[in-house]
Amino acid sequence: MPDSSERRFDLNIEKILEDWETCHAVREAIANALDEQVLTGTRDVDISKDGKGVWHIRDFGRGLKYEHFTQNENQEKLKNPTKVIGKFGVGLKDALATLSRRKVDVLIRSKYGDISLEQTPKHGFPDVVTLHAVVKGASDPGLVGTDVGLSGVSDADISAAKNFFLKFSNQAVLDETNYGQILGTSKGCKSRIYVTRMLVAEEENFTFSYNITSLTATMRKALNRERTHVRRTTYSDRMNQMLLVSKAEPVAEALAEDLQRIEKGTNRDEVKWTDVAVHACQILNASKRVVFVTASDLTMFRDAIDHAENDGFKIVTVPENIRNSLRGITDLNGNPVRDLGVFQSEYAQSFEFKFVRPEKLSKPEQKVFALREKIASLPGGIPKKVKQIKISETMRPDIMSGYTPQGLWDEATNSIIILRKQLASVEEFAGTLLHEIAHAKTGYADVSRDFENALTEMLGRVAASQLS
Repeated sequence: MPDSSERRFDLNIEKILEDWETCHAVREAIANALDEQVLTGTRDVDISKDGKGVWHIRDFGRGLKYEHFTQNENQEKLKNPTKVIGKFGVGLKDALATLSRRKVDVLIRSKYGDISLEQTPKHGFPDVVTLHAVVKGASDPGLVGTDVGLSGVSDADISAAKNFFLKFSNQAVLDETNYGQILGTSKGCKSRIYVTRMLVAEEENFTFSYNITSLTATMRKALNRERTHVRRTTYSDRMNQMLLVSKAEPVAEALAEDLQRIEKGTNRDEVKWTDVAVHACQILNASKRVVFVTASDLTMFRDAIDHAENDGFKIVTVPENIRNSLRGITDLNGNPVRDLGVFQSEYAQSFEFKFVRPEKLSKPEQKVFALREKIASLPGGIPKKVKQIKISETMRPDIMSGYTPQGLWDEATNSIIILRKQLASVEEFAGTLLHEIAHAKTGYADVSRDFENALTEMLGRVAASQLS
């Protein structure tokens, strides 16, 4: 026979949380059930309506006792901060007060007893009426877990309450980090910010949603009992950290697409953080054949970009400040992040010259080529660093300008390489050879003031040599 004795447990509540709606109270009951499921490793929480129209929130844990209504910190939950939603006993008490105020009948059942609510004068103070939990013997001593029965809540209330939880959102997890999860957001929907799986804010202009499981001291202080009106400054640092440690390709691709919208002003907020934008480029560079360019690059270096696209690279347009931040850094695999300069360098290293041995040249070509030391002597001789002067059927183009030079100084092999067709005349060969000797001597690039000065000096030496 069930114990029919009845006791009253004073919840010490008169009025509290006037702004709470029924759905907020139901939210707390669901949060307690989900915490119990996680802590005990039991089966999923069941939320269902019976044939009498009563909604039930049922977990299959250890069962609620009336002692759980005391307003003390729950040590078990404090030891598992990344697993649970609630940390204090106040949530359930607030929920019961709200339900009572909203005229919702509550019956909480477990193997330890049945608990309902009643407004009753405080013991010894008949003029003070507070909310009491009416504790009776268990109607079902064999009940596993806790069943919270709610009469007078609508289907909309239950739906709104479930909407606070990541568990019922069906949002895809894109990446899992030590700080929490990066989640997908459905097109046309607001991004959602969860803290240990409970919604605390919505954002209009984020690419992703987030579930923060590692809380900072600032966050713990800012998360009030209502768990609403949480400012972005409270959680933005954790979001930034999640994105910076993420190595997930879907995350990087979504951010890269957003980077390209910056020029139009239609980008989302995450890529406004330079370190996040740069990290996304590093992930993409490690996993995709990409070249990062700016809007001005698209017009100034069209030939190079066409060359990259023909070679199977995807062009990713980024702002100037991001491109500048990419220079000299490596991706997750330790390779240089590829802008046009890196692409040109990689192309140069992969280009194969078609060299012609001197004995394979025609007789007229051999006669011109034989003058190389005499020509080089005019400005002072072949520099010591030049180990060879080679003739090639092919010449590596400058993909930035689209121009194919007649010769080049290859510092990697310490060689001057001259296009074979320059051997058609002494004038052409001599001009190209002296030009590349100037590069070898100075190390300066074309179209620079230093190189022009060096070339002018060399021409002066040649003239002086001939006049003497």
